[in-house]
Amino acid sequence: MEVYLDNSATTKLDPRVFEAMKPYFDSKYGNASSIHKMGQENNIKMIQCKEEIAKLIGGDPDCIIFTGSATEANNMIIKGVAKKNEDKGKHILISSIEHPSVKKSAEYLKKYGFEIEFIPVNSDGIVELDKIKKMIRSDTILISVMTVNNEIGTIQPIEKIATFAKKNGILFHTDAVQAVPYINFNVKAWGIDFLSLSAHKFNGPLGIGIAYLADKRSITPLIHGGGQEYNVRGGTYNIPGIVGVTEALKLAYTEKEDAIKNVSELTQYLWKRIQDEIDDVSLNGSSEHRTSNNLNILFRRIEGEAILMDLSVKGIYVSTGSACSAENLRASSVLSEIGLKDNDLNSNIRFTLSKFNTKEEIDYTVDSLVDTVKRLRSFTPIK
Repeated sequence: MEVYLDNSATTKLDPRVFEAMKPYFDSKYGNASSIHKMGQENNIKMIQCKEEIAKLIGGDPDCIIFTGSATEANNMIIKGVAKKNEDKGKHILISSIEHPSVKKSAEYLKKYGFEIEFIPVNSDGIVELDKIKKMIRSDTILISVMTVNNEIGTIQPIEKIATFAKKNGILFHTDAVQAVPYINFNVKAWGIDFLSLSAHKFNGPLGIGIAYLADKRSITPLIHGGGQEYNVRGGTYNIPGIVGVTEALKLAYTEKEDAIKNVSELTQYLWKRIQDEIDDVSLNGSSEHRTSNNLNILFRRIEGEAILMDLSVKGIYVSTGSACSAENLRASSVLSEIGLKDNDLNSNIRFTLSKFNTKEEIDYTVDSLVDTVKRLRSFTPIK
């Protein structure tokens, strides 16, 4: 049996999404920037997709920009906003547990004189508004806090932070990649200036992201080209991807209740069995304010990579944290920020479920995990 429990890294493409995309590969393949009939039909389709997405997130269609990924969207927003608004100030606040695409974009700006400060989180991995209130300055131009953390599933009080930023004349961005379908957004009502999404995190295709820009005038373009996307992001429109992300987002929210119920029940069942059958385990992050598909678990006295590899041999696919850190296997900065001790930082496994998982898969996973942990702990001298 193969069991995929790494859905925060990427998800299985929903077959219905694939079916919606297929015509735009083999018959409706016109360039949406072309003025002939085939091109203009795809341009109309793209506009319709923006309208549908806008309804789902409570925004305006003209504020939606399609990108190649959420990483590109985050780079576009962090760097573009900084460049456009540097005459107002060079102070930027981001949470200490942001995705690397946000952190590294912010770090890049330091060479151009920007001052980056990291907002600390509490032991649950939550950004507290009072901390932000104490850190803002007259030259603060941007606050960026992710909606849901990709490693520990913690949900942040985005509406409160966005409202506070708006009242203080500070632009606000949220990386919302892990939030669909767990959060019902209303970007206009909440006062969110910039938001990032990625299709492959909610059963859509790879290679297509969304940047929501409430005011396109407040950003300097990074990718110049043929004038696409209101001259904010050049490049030929990825019509199959645009259709795919739209269909995936619609399905995610249309089927939200049943999907979350199923995932929540399986996640709770997985956690109960682990607690009942394996000693010295604990949950990382908030037990209350987290998405129902995420379990980031500390298995004391074992290297997380050893657990991952042993489970992989058994056909079970999990993660030790962010997929972005897989190449160097460094300790998670997120787990460090919530207070894990040095000897526990590399002893964690992230299980992230999707609507496609089954109880049979969870049973196989726990049965295998019990054997893996018992065997690996028998090798360790740490008691």
